[in-house]
Amino acid sequence: MAAALPEVREALEARGAVVLHAPPGTGKTTLVPLALAGLLGDGVPARNVLVAEPRRMAARSAARRMAWLLGERPGEQVGFTVRGERRAGPRTRVEVVTTGVLLQRLQRDPELPGVDVVLMDECHERHLDADTALAFLLDVRATLRPGLWLAAASATQDSEAWARLLEADVVRGKGTSHPVEVRQSPPPSGVRPAHGTWVDPALLRHVAATVRRALEEVREGDVLCFLPGVGEIARVASLLGGGAVRAEVLELHGRAPAGVQDAVLRGGSGAGRRVILSTAVAESSVTVPGVRVVVDAGLSREPRTDHARGLGSLATVRVSRAGAVQRAGRAGREAPGVVYRCWSAAGAAGETALPREPSPEISVADLTAFALQAACWGDPTATGLALLNAPPEGAMAAARRTLLAIGALDEDGRATARGARMARIGLHPRLARALLDGAAAVGSELAAGTVALLSEEPPRTHGYGDDAVEALRMARGAGRRDPYGARWHAETARLRALLGEETARPAGLSDEAAVGTVVALAQPERLARRQDGTSYLMVGGTRAELARDSRLRDVPWLAVAVADRPVGAASARVRLAAAVDEKTATGAAGALRSVRSEVLWDTERGAVSAREVESLGAVELSSRPLRDPGPARVRAALLDALRTHGTGLLRWSDGAVALRARLSFLHHALGEPWPDVSDEVLLSSADTWLTGQRLPAAADLLHSLLPWSTGEAARLEELAPERLEVPSGSRVRVDYGRPEQPVLAVKLQEMFGARETPRLAGGRVPVLMHLLSPAGRPAAVTADLASFWREGYRGVRAELRGRYPKHPWPQDPSAAEPTRRTNARPGRRG
Repeated sequence: MAAALPEVREALEARGAVVLHAPPGTGKTTLVPLALAGLLGDGVPARNVLVAEPRRMAARSAARRMAWLLGERPGEQVGFTVRGERRAGPRTRVEVVTTGVLLQRLQRDPELPGVDVVLMDECHERHLDADTALAFLLDVRATLRPGLWLAAASATQDSEAWARLLEADVVRGKGTSHPVEVRQSPPPSGVRPAHGTWVDPALLRHVAATVRRALEEVREGDVLCFLPGVGEIARVASLLGGGAVRAEVLELHGRAPAGVQDAVLRGGSGAGRRVILSTAVAESSVTVPGVRVVVDAGLSREPRTDHARGLGSLATVRVSRAGAVQRAGRAGREAPGVVYRCWSAAGAAGETALPREPSPEISVADLTAFALQAACWGDPTATGLALLNAPPEGAMAAARRTLLAIGALDEDGRATARGARMARIGLHPRLARALLDGAAAVGSELAAGTVALLSEEPPRTHGYGDDAVEALRMARGAGRRDPYGARWHAETARLRALLGEETARPAGLSDEAAVGTVVALAQPERLARRQDGTSYLMVGGTRAELARDSRLRDVPWLAVAVADRPVGAASARVRLAAAVDEKTATGAAGALRSVRSEVLWDTERGAVSAREVESLGAVELSSRPLRDPGPARVRAALLDALRTHGTGLLRWSDGAVALRARLSFLHHALGEPWPDVSDEVLLSSADTWLTGQRLPAAADLLHSLLPWSTGEAARLEELAPERLEVPSGSRVRVDYGRPEQPVLAVKLQEMFGARETPRLAGGRVPVLMHLLSPAGRPAAVTADLASFWREGYRGVRAELRGRYPKHPWPQDPSAAEPTRRTNARPGRRG
C-alpha cells in the first residue's frame, strides 16, 4: 500500500474522496491513516484523521498497531474511542472509533470540527452503522464541509459500487500476502444443514478433527479456526481441550474480555503453538499474528427480523465467496500458509453454491435504530440518503410504528426531543426508552443495571439461566472475576453517567418489580400472559414457551427480554424474562391497550357472539356481553362466518341434502331458471339471500331459491321426482348424487314388463339403472333397459337362477309379470 500513497493523496486533493481497494494485510487500516495524518515524516501536512471500524476489537487493535509503529502507546498521537472506553488526548492526530461512536458524533455536531479526513474501513462487510455513517458523511460534504476528505476502504471486489456512490476514483494497492494452499476437508455424509442458530454437532466434531489434522500436517505456526458463533466456539474448544491437542486453545469473539482479545492479537510467546477459535471478527480488520493455517467451518451468522411479531434472531448461513477469500487470506499474512475448507469443492455444496457477497445488514436487520438516526438527521424516510441499498419499506414501516409508540417520533415522522436524546445514548431505541422511563420509575441504579443486562444477553452458561432478576444479581455479585460481570459493571456505570442526575429507588420496590418494569418498558410487545403450563401468549400475538425446568414456570405474566423463534417452530423460545403483574404490564404497554366491541361467530355455540373486550394487544384482559350490537354488524358477522366456515353452518337436514341434489341435477340438465346451488355460488351470493340476523336453515334457503316467479317451481316433482314408481308398484328413491346422470337402484324382478328406461327432466335424461339381485347386490348397470333385456339379461339369468331358485327368471323379461316376492310354488322355474 506504501507505493499507492501518492495516488491516494492525489485522488483526495482532486476530488475529496477515494476508494481504497487492497487485500488484507497491505496497510490500508494502519499505514494509510498515519500517512494522511503526516505522521510518517515524509513532509506531508499534518491533518487530523478519524478511522471508523465496524467492531470494538478492530478499533482497539488498529490503534495499538499504529501506536506501535510510532513507538508509542495508544492515547498519544494515535488513540481510540469505543463504547465505554476512550484513550485519546490533545496530541492525538489519528483516532480510531467504532462506526456507532462516529454516528453519535455526527448527530451531536455534523460538521465534525477538528477532523480533516474520515477513513471508513472494511466497507465490504456492509454493517448498517457503517452504511449509515457514510451516507451522513456524504451529506455533510455536500452541504456543510465540502473540504472534508472521505476514504472508503474495501478488501473485496465491490469497490466500483463504492466509487460510484462517493463519486471517487479507485486506488488499488498491491498486497504482500503469501500464497495459500487450499485443502478440502468435506464433512462425512449425513451432516445436516444448519438452520436458525442450530449447527449439527457432527459438523463441529468434524471441524475439531480437521484442526487436529492441520496441526499434524502443518508443523509450524498457529491455527485460526472460523466458526459461526460463541456457542460453536465453546463446543469445539471442549472437543480440543483436555490434552486433545498439543497447543493452547484460545477463544476470540466480541464478548471475550478485552485482556483475552489483546493477548490473542499480540501473538504467541513462542513457547508453543496456538489454536484460535474465532467468529467473523478475525475475517478482515483484525490481524492475528503467527497464523499459518486457517480452518474454515464455512458458516456465518446474519441477523433476521420477523417484523410482524417483533422478534429478532440470528440465522446461520453459508459463508460468502468474498468471506471465504478473506478467511483464507489470514493464513498468508506473514508466510505461505494453508487453508482447510470444511465443505465440498464441487456439486451442490461446492464453491459456486456460496453467495457472492454477504447480505447487506440494511436488507435483513431490525431498522428501528436506523429509522431514528435518519429522522434525527432530518430525513425520516431515508430516501435522501446515499445508500448502496435502500431500506425495505416493510421494515421501515415497522420501525416507525415502534418509534411512534415510544415517543421518539411525532405523527409526521419527525424526531421528538425525546427521540433525539435516545439517539445520543447509543443504545437501541427500545433500550433507550427503558433507560429513560425506567430511571423515573425504579431509580437510576436499577434502570441502568437492567438495561446493561438487556444490551448484552447474559451467557447461557455459568448459571445465568432465563430469570432476568437472578441474572442481574449474578452479574452484580460477579464483579471483575467474571468476564460478563465485568462488562456489565462497566456498561452500568456508563449508562448511569449518561442519565446525569441520579434518581432514587422508590421505597419498598423490590428487585423483581424493578427489573420487570424495565424489561416491560423495553419490549412491551413481548409482555406475555400464561395460557397453560409453560405456554404464554405475547401481546404482539406470538405464542412463547418457557423451558420445562424454568424458575419462571407458572408465573401469570412475563416481561420477555430475549426470545427467538426456531425455524419451523410454532412458538418462540423465551431466553430471558422477568415476572410482572398485570398492572405493570398494562402500564408499560399502555399504547397497545384497547377497548373494542366485537361481533363474531362463536363456533362452539353456533351463533353470533357480541361482547365488549378490553385487550392488551393480542391478550384479552376482560369482556362483557354487548346487548345491542345492531343488525348490520350481526349480518356482517354472519357473512364473515360463512366465508370462513362455508355453507356447513346452514344446518343441512337429510331433506335439504336431497333437495339440493335434485336442484343441482335440474340446473345441469335444463339450466335457467333452475338455480346453481353449489357451495361457490351460494357463498358468493350470500349478501343477497342473507337478509335477517340469523342463518336460515338449508332447506328454507333452497326453497326460497326455487323459480317461483316463472311458475317452474311447481314442476319440481315432475322434472326431478324424489321417487319413481317401477312396474312392481314400488316407489324407489332416485339418487341424484351425480347431477349428470341420476341413479335408480332397484331389484331386477321389479322391472319385469318395462320396455324403456325411465327418464327425468321432461324425458331428456335417462336414469342409470342399477339392477339388483334378490339379495340387493348389483347384478347389472344400464341406461338402456330395452338393450339390456335383449343382450345382457341372458348372462345375468344364467348366473343368478341357480343361486336364487325361488325367484322368477323368465326368458322374456320385457313381457313378464313384475314382482317383489318369491314364487308361490317353490321349485318352479321360468
